[in-house]
Amino acid sequence: MTISPDPRLRTALVPRSIAVIGATEDPNKVGGRPLHYIKRFGFSGAVYPINPRRKIIQGMQAYASLAELPETPDVAIVAVGQDAVADVIEQCATQAIACVILMSSGFGETGSAGVQRQTALVQQARRLGLRLVGPNAQGVANFHTGAVMNFSTMFMEIEPEDGPVAIISQSGAASVMPYAMLRERGVGVRYLIASGNDADASVCELALAAAVDPEIRVILLYIESLADPAMLAETARLAISRGAAVIALKAGRSVHGAKAAASHTGAMVNDDVVVEAFFERHGIWRAADVHGLINAVELYLALPPRPADSLVVMSHSGAVGVLCADAAETLNLPLTELAPAVVRNLADIMPSFATAQNPVDLTASLMTQSGMYAATLNTLATDPQADMFLIGVPVAGPGYDVQGMATDTATFAANTGKPAVVSAPQVSVRQIFREAGVPVFAHETDAINALHQWSRHGTLMQQASARDQLEAAAASVLALPDRTSHFLSEDESLAVLARADIPTVPYLLCRNADEALTAWRALGQDVVMKACSAHIPHKSEHGLVFIGPNSEQQIIDAWKKCVQRVAALQVPFDGVIVARRVSGRREFALGVRQDPAFGTVVMIGDGGKYVEALRDFVVLLHPFSQDDVIAKLHTLRIAPILAGVRGEAPIDLDTVAHTAVALARLAASHPRDITSIDLNPLIVGDTGSAGWAVDAVIERCKEQA
Repeated sequence: MTISPDPRLRTALVPRSIAVIGATEDPNKVGGRPLHYIKRFGFSGAVYPINPRRKIIQGMQAYASLAELPETPDVAIVAVGQDAVADVIEQCATQAIACVILMSSGFGETGSAGVQRQTALVQQARRLGLRLVGPNAQGVANFHTGAVMNFSTMFMEIEPEDGPVAIISQSGAASVMPYAMLRERGVGVRYLIASGNDADASVCELALAAAVDPEIRVILLYIESLADPAMLAETARLAISRGAAVIALKAGRSVHGAKAAASHTGAMVNDDVVVEAFFERHGIWRAADVHGLINAVELYLALPPRPADSLVVMSHSGAVGVLCADAAETLNLPLTELAPAVVRNLADIMPSFATAQNPVDLTASLMTQSGMYAATLNTLATDPQADMFLIGVPVAGPGYDVQGMATDTATFAANTGKPAVVSAPQVSVRQIFREAGVPVFAHETDAINALHQWSRHGTLMQQASARDQLEAAAASVLALPDRTSHFLSEDESLAVLARADIPTVPYLLCRNADEALTAWRALGQDVVMKACSAHIPHKSEHGLVFIGPNSEQQIIDAWKKCVQRVAALQVPFDGVIVARRVSGRREFALGVRQDPAFGTVVMIGDGGKYVEALRDFVVLLHPFSQDDVIAKLHTLRIAPILAGVRGEAPIDLDTVAHTAVALARLAASHPRDITSIDLNPLIVGDTGSAGWAVDAVIERCKEQA
């Protein structure tokens, strides 16, 4: 489903007229600095300072109230005390102003009383039909039109320039830090939005309003809470459809997670892990810090991200080549093995003591043989396996034709359509390459990181675009057992899974010892016995699992212990499950939970009783394909074992993938009935062999229990 941006928010980004309520003469005050910027940066629309005590403010005619204005402004900046905000909002609505940028503080950021004020404010705005950016917002800036409705001091020192980048942040500081770093690199910014408390218009919704601008190529986000993921998903979809990229810095990696639920999934899959899966699902790159947020932007602007996995390094320093190779290997970014013909041609160009292998070392001969630079690049361009190029320029003083190198690099990139970046510690050298349009970095590690991000992000964007075509195939709606307990029993859970086309272990539910003996014989006398009760979702910790009883007496003894121990727990007893004991090569744990913001979340990981301790798992958001599951399984720490080691056959990942997709469809088809599903273990063998769901617990929604 396509979501359109709110036209009121889009108007706030490109207003034709602006009112400033609480306007002051002093440009160093919150109510004065936006006026100063609007004048300074050439906004051509109408500006209306509102202050009942002044006739002229910063050289502009002032008005006592909104009612005196000759027209309805598109947007109002509000910089008044918190006690006056509610009245001002009423006045804005009376004058049919579509959007308010609320810079006033003293709301949700100040504690419980402030939260109450903020809740009332949002209710008021929605009742009146206007949108709020804020409160506690640093503001909105459009550097293309000069509508700089923002009070940051950063623009006093670092002059803005229009460019194909949008920055949207909940934090004021986290909006201007990337702005300053980009401007230092010569990159212009069109939109800069610091939304403050996100009480009404969220970062995600504002990002969508910016993304509709077809000239925006990169969207940078700083997010503290992600309460509106559908808007962000649509932002990413729209951006990717235009070849633009979304890079997000999401705070909260260090949070230990949501409160542990009764299921393994609840304990292991915290909000941040789900956010990570959401970003990947929608082709959004997650930055680790502010530097990572902007590091690759120059490269993105030079060439839209796309999948690439083979790197060529060229330098006139052997040490730099080695360092680049090491950094690339750390990121699993392989260096191209140059074709023999390319190596021979390089050897003809370069001195005999140079290195005609990757990394290519031109040596200091570059200083006296400047033509070697272009000739080497042109030769490397003939290797079809080379996807990306890094040129290290550790030193380029007098004697080096830096201008020629920059021109040659830009020409090479344009002719090949492949990314070529430069690392150079000297500011003067970087400036020459930058002016030629070549992405340039101060450190080779930054250059390698940028290339890795660019190529990996290209893959994520491509996968997200393909995934958008994947319809969420629904499972048949199944009638769940009608009981008052919060969990289904293991018998009921396994029965539901079997009806959902998930392979389950052969078993019988026994109501007495004689039935247990009959089941033991029918299942081949190699069984596992487990007490069955909807009130005991995890049985091993209560001594209610008996593995391999191998005589009639042991079956009877196990039955008696189950009865006694369940009775001691004072919970209802459904009987004893006698299940065939199955074996395989590997155990997996699969879990599903319904997330109110992100939908059906699926966890898959190394299984068994140590699942929570080892925490080797991946997370996917429904819908996904079996191929998606297998690709994610190859990122587990146990991936080398899954592929087969020391002559072993590969593990049957198809069964794992089939089960994961079926679980997701089952849960997604019962959003009001199923809260979570734990399946641990799923036992699988070699590729092509059978797999078995051995133990499962379905948690019901509380209102259904």
